[in-house]
Amino acid sequence: MTALIELERVTRTFVTPAGPLRAVNEVSIALDRGEAMCLVGESGCGKTTTGRLLAGLLRPSGGRVLFEGEDVWLSRGPARARFRRAVQLVHQDPYASLNPTRTVQQVLTAPLLHHGIARGGRDAVARATALLELVDLTPPEDMLAKYPHQLSGGQRQRVAIARALTVEPRVIVADEAVSMVDVSISIGLLDVLLDLRERLGVTVILITHDLAVARYFARGGRVGVMYLGRLVEAGRTEALVEDAAHPYTAALVSAVPEADPRITRSKERVRLRSAEVPSLLELPKGCVFHPRCPLAETGLCDVVVPELLPLDGREVACHIALRERRPAAELLGVAAAV
Repeated sequence: MTALIELERVTRTFVTPAGPLRAVNEVSIALDRGEAMCLVGESGCGKTTTGRLLAGLLRPSGGRVLFEGEDVWLSRGPARARFRRAVQLVHQDPYASLNPTRTVQQVLTAPLLHHGIARGGRDAVARATALLELVDLTPPEDMLAKYPHQLSGGQRQRVAIARALTVEPRVIVADEAVSMVDVSISIGLLDVLLDLRERLGVTVILITHDLAVARYFARGGRVGVMYLGRLVEAGRTEALVEDAAHPYTAALVSAVPEADPRITRSKERVRLRSAEVPSLLELPKGCVFHPRCPLAETGLCDVVVPELLPLDGREVACHIALRERRPAAELLGVAAAV
């Protein structure tokens, strides 16, 4: 069965005054209809660039972006326009992504009228009202006349999600969509995205640096972990969090604080060889994680680039875990549940 949207060994290199910077390095991801997936990693790992590649906002330097089996960057005319409408991006900062000079009504009705989805101004307002109800902004009549500065951060982000829905997308890429709001509000936004997935069958990719957010959002779905431009582990959320296969994933999981501070203080953490993250301008040879990895072996990890291969129902790019056929969390002796 053909995936709805897919990255096939995609690479993206930026030209900088300091030299070429490979932000995404041979990443492969396939997403089906109605699937929920999270991309997790620390700042600079390439997850936002990956999201922009999925949304068609960046052209890959290598590899292919496929939508319903067709190369996005080879498509023209109606096929290209269909992809543009089908994949929408929700930006991290709702303060910057909404035009401050337009009301919520203008923000939502403009794409409805531009794409001919609404049959006139009255129909556009009715559809905008329905979209506000869909993202739990009620009563919607009170929201239509407001400007972005009159809304809270959470309300702005809900408007941004409603705007993405105006063109009836099949895929939503949410780039750190809850990182600028309070925890209680972020849960509400995550629930809105999950509800849209259930009700509309929309595929949602959430990009986040927070593994706890990923576990909540992608329960029953999948998580992909990125490090220095590479996908180092991908699999079902529960398996990945409870028994991390890659040493980097195990380190991330061990750093997540527990609800009980006493458990957090006593929690066993993965001790990395170095706290310093290498530069994307000077990537380490072999496995990019080997300078920090407590399992790294000289002559293997610092020489050979590991492939992303199956291990216990997930995929992992780690020589040691694949050789031992055991997850890194087990090899490191850490409890990986959050």
